[in-house]
Amino acid sequence: MSAEVTLHDNRHHDLSADCQHCFGLCCVALPYVKSADFAFDKDGGTPCRNLQSNYQCSIHKDLREKGFRGCSAYECFGAGQKVSQITYEGKDWRSSPETANQMFDVFPIMQQLHEMLWYLHEALSIDIAKPIHPELRTSFEKIERLTRLSKERLLTLQVDEHRAEVNEWLLKTSELVRAQARHPKLPKKVSRGSVLIGAKLKGLDLRGANLRGALLIAADLRNADLRMTDFIGADMRDADLSGADLTGSIFLTQAQVNAANGDSKTKLPLSLRIPGHWK
Repeated sequence: MSAEVTLHDNRHHDLSADCQHCFGLCCVALPYVKSADFAFDKDGGTPCRNLQSNYQCSIHKDLREKGFRGCSAYECFGAGQKVSQITYEGKDWRSSPETANQMFDVFPIMQQLHEMLWYLHEALSIDIAKPIHPELRTSFEKIERLTRLSKERLLTLQVDEHRAEVNEWLLKTSELVRAQARHPKLPKKVSRGSVLIGAKLKGLDLRGANLRGALLIAADLRNADLRMTDFIGADMRDADLSGADLTGSIFLTQAQVNAANGDSKTKLPLSLRIPGHWK
């Protein structure tokens, strides 16, 4: 195995949640309200009643059945273990309560940085984007350095400024990928940031669509061709992907897939898995 492949695999692992090495930060730091996604209200900084003393979730295998679809669709991109094991050097908030509030403030900042790293990592794996790989690599290394800052410096970061810089290269990656899709003009309603809640898109050829930030809640995408489509930031809750082809799509996360519905005929990128609740 080449050093490059090994590095790629290691980075992928570092940018995926490792709950065994996290202090249950998403279960404590983040607030939520009772809804279709959460069974009860919880304030930020308050431990979820399902969080055990070992920082594992007592209903992890049954989150959707117990009314916690939001938890099953959440992804920290490895920020939890980074904050727990590196930023705070393995000192947990229970045994060191004086660090708790600060740790809970640092976690969402780290989550945003790791999300950027995840997208940059994917962009670096795309052959058609090789002309801009040097810039993508430089951007990745810059954000990675930020994740190693002290907790005090992390709290002062202007994350939006760094996100804007990263997004410039992600957009260029998207343009390179989507340019490969040559087909009739896409429907006007299918565009960046479009509101497609409950939209009837069954069987459509949507190759190369820009669905960045689109609201696809409960959209009917059965048997749609979604190859080479950009899904960054799209809301996929309850979208029906049964039989849809998403191979070659970009910036689609496991969290988005977990929030959607599909079946055994749905084709996903190799890096993603079929969720257990799909038919």
